[in-house]
Amino acid sequence: MTDPLALSETIQAESAFLRDVQTSLGKVLVGQEAMVRGLLLGLLADGHVLLEGLPGLAKSLAVSSLATAVGGRFQRLQFTPDLLPADVIGTQVYNPKTGEWDVKEGPLFANIVLADEINRAPAKVQSALLEAMQERQVTLAGETRILPEPFLVLATQNPVEQEGTYPLPEAQVDRFLLKVVLGYPDRDDELEIVKRMGPLSRPPQVVQATSLGQILEARRAVNQIYLDDKVLAYIVDLVMATREPARFGLKDLEPLILYGASPRASIALSRCARSHAFIEGRGFVTPQDVKAVGYPVLRHRVHVTYEAEAEELDSKKILDRIFDHVPVP
Repeated sequence: MTDPLALSETIQAESAFLRDVQTSLGKVLVGQEAMVRGLLLGLLADGHVLLEGLPGLAKSLAVSSLATAVGGRFQRLQFTPDLLPADVIGTQVYNPKTGEWDVKEGPLFANIVLADEINRAPAKVQSALLEAMQERQVTLAGETRILPEPFLVLATQNPVEQEGTYPLPEAQVDRFLLKVVLGYPDRDDELEIVKRMGPLSRPPQVVQATSLGQILEARRAVNQIYLDDKVLAYIVDLVMATREPARFGLKDLEPLILYGASPRASIALSRCARSHAFIEGRGFVTPQDVKAVGYPVLRHRVHVTYEAEAEELDSKKILDRIFDHVPVP
């Protein structure tokens, strides 16, 4: 068995480039540590990220800046009610010179795709996106086309303006590895934002800090991080507690949870916990890593009942109880 302490030295060296990425992003992003950490977790764990927050919180800027910092191809999709699947995945175009139909790939063929206001697109577009997110491929002109690697969908949605929106299907929500909820910056951060972005001169620019090849190497290193059986059992217990709370002494939560997280959540927790340990420069996962990623992994996978809503209890408050009661190894 690999020595976790010896592995930590290797991981610390291999994760050093992330500091350069964070420094590059810090030139345009002030505060929003949770968002930056969520984007890096998605990149390392090979999972899509849903960013939920009010307008003006730099969601789109963060995604485009990340693409620049890692040297990836970036595409932005502005989701609207009249969007068609062909606008996302591509279509066939007639070439009068050759008399043949050529395939024109859509904006989905990129390394980092910003799906801006994803909940404004109708169900048929959501279905087209679903295959790409899950299978990393699309069916275009009767052929299966593999999407580039890495491939990451970073979607945004507005939590308050519901007019003209389509609720995301549960199957698609579950495809997002993380859901990061953003809040307003504090006073000091907002002062710094205005100082940087307020003048009419050119705002700070992100510079490339790493390469896609290094990201893929980092993913292989993440897979080598040691996950003890006791910590793995803790991960499974947390997910099981969202389905069978009485089993963990939380019988009062049973009427408040409509349905809990699926095994996909357990997989996501283990992958994100390893990625969090990598960011911290450790070769082994601790329960603190699991807790650090627990809320963004589980909050969109735990659905509450009308009774819970009547008591003003959301999934975060349910998770608070679960994290407090499930024994930590």
